[in-house]
Amino acid sequence: MSSTTAMTGPAGANATHPVPDRHGQNLFTSDTELHQLIALYLPADLARHMQPHFERLGALAGGPLDDLAQTADRNPPTLKLRTRTGIDEQKVVKHPAYVEMERLALSEFGLAAISHREETLGWKGRMPPLVKYVLTYLFVQAEFGLCCPVSMTDSLTRTLKKFGSPELVERFIGRLTSLDFDTLAQGAMFMTEQAAGSDIAATVTRAWQDEAGQWRLSGDKWFCSNPDADFAMVLARADGAAAGMKGVSLFLLPRQLDDGSANHYRIVRLKDKLGTRSMASGEIRLEGAVAYLVGEAGRGFQQMADMVNNSRLSNGVRAAGLMRRAVAEAEYIASERRAFGKRLADMPLMQRQLTKLRLPAEQARTMVFQTALALARSDGGDKSAYSLLRILTPLIKFRACRDARKVTGDAMEVRGGCGYIEEWSDPRLVRDAHLGSIWEGTSNIVALDVLRAIKREDSLTALQAHFGKLLDEATVAPAFADALRDALARAAALAATAMQEGGDVIARQAASALYHTCSAIAMAWEGSRTGSPQRVEWAQLVLLHRVLPRDPLTPDAVPADWSAKAAPALATA
Repeated sequence: MSSTTAMTGPAGANATHPVPDRHGQNLFTSDTELHQLIALYLPADLARHMQPHFERLGALAGGPLDDLAQTADRNPPTLKLRTRTGIDEQKVVKHPAYVEMERLALSEFGLAAISHREETLGWKGRMPPLVKYVLTYLFVQAEFGLCCPVSMTDSLTRTLKKFGSPELVERFIGRLTSLDFDTLAQGAMFMTEQAAGSDIAATVTRAWQDEAGQWRLSGDKWFCSNPDADFAMVLARADGAAAGMKGVSLFLLPRQLDDGSANHYRIVRLKDKLGTRSMASGEIRLEGAVAYLVGEAGRGFQQMADMVNNSRLSNGVRAAGLMRRAVAEAEYIASERRAFGKRLADMPLMQRQLTKLRLPAEQARTMVFQTALALARSDGGDKSAYSLLRILTPLIKFRACRDARKVTGDAMEVRGGCGYIEEWSDPRLVRDAHLGSIWEGTSNIVALDVLRAIKREDSLTALQAHFGKLLDEATVAPAFADALRDALARAAALAATAMQEGGDVIARQAASALYHTCSAIAMAWEGSRTGSPQRVEWAQLVLLHRVLPRDPLTPDAVPADWSAKAAPALATA
């Protein structure tokens, strides 16, 4: 599909417009790599069933949804405190474009409820997590901000089902899993306080029981996205509870009380953010708000950690989607734009620049698929899969979210001056990309969580076993396989060093080494299974450019003995 269109006027009807515009392209049908991965990772019958849904969302994301996102970004929500007659009635006023995106995400495609329903999008039975993440991957290429409430609603429902009492679950699960837009509920998490961001032990929000035995909350929460959500998970310290982490409990906070009146908390103000402008984030003041204890008192951090980890995986998925959109835009521009008598895509330096954009985007996509499979196995009761999931989640959150910041910025450059103009998607992608490495744990916190997973869950053993098995199954050149195997062993050794006293100073280095090595192995496995020499080549470049030492003063090239020519089974696949 070409974006060049006939011009009218002095240039003549046969002249074409020199500024390529990809708007209107189907973001699913144009993504052939995604088709191959879906065929590899999803059961054939489910992939066939989902094909029209993927196509529909891809068409929306490439046009109408992208228009809605642009409009909502320019018209952020506002906070209304009173009615015109002077009655206190707090309300977050959302632009109709944002409300329509809510309808598409939460009702039509069921992105928040899909993992908790026995039938969605016409499929009988529980959908594997990967379906939800493919849909999210497509949706986020148009709209990032709304995907935060979607993720929090999904994660809140998961946490409530896992830790809440049967009575509490039965009472609220219906609205949380509904697809009816007029009755479905949205979720949020209110954790952050001015002195307690990632340091949960510093939580000072107070919880106590009134004369009727009802839990009440008071205190300030400093950064609350989706502040008008129907339900929020809140961390608070019960009166008389132990100091530190052991005294923090988890509570479910409803926006409305049983009689339909507003609960006792206020949105103090909305935040003026760099990105995700379409979605409201605010400050909450709890004033004796009614809440329900979730799970065991004093174990709030452990229970909230499950919700946070699920949100961290969603962060990784969203980062992968942002990178895909940025790379696809850059590829389209390079293929359509001409300068100095030829296409940009035919210029060697541009080809190299595009490859540098593709690698982290494809790494993230591969790790999304790998982590989604681990989540499915873990939820099915596989303990080894839980150990694997426990390390893959912070790995993708740490590295993919950081990569998205650079990829979106560098892709903007391909469009040139237009890329800096807010009429195009590039500035929004750049602004939104910076969120991923901050929310649900900054890069330092998440890199340390990689080490925590190794220590508490023996996750390094699970990681080596899983990716070692993938490498054994991959049909690639023996020398390349040996290089991958050696890199995995060295990355694991580096992580083990980081576990030693004082070793956490290299936590980020160790996390990056594990992510890059494992993604290269998985990409090589994918390429050999799908018969894609290109995917194997990308795996080679990841190992060469993101793992192994290189001399910056010499040209670099993939070693000859890594070539696919050394792997006849792949070359003829």
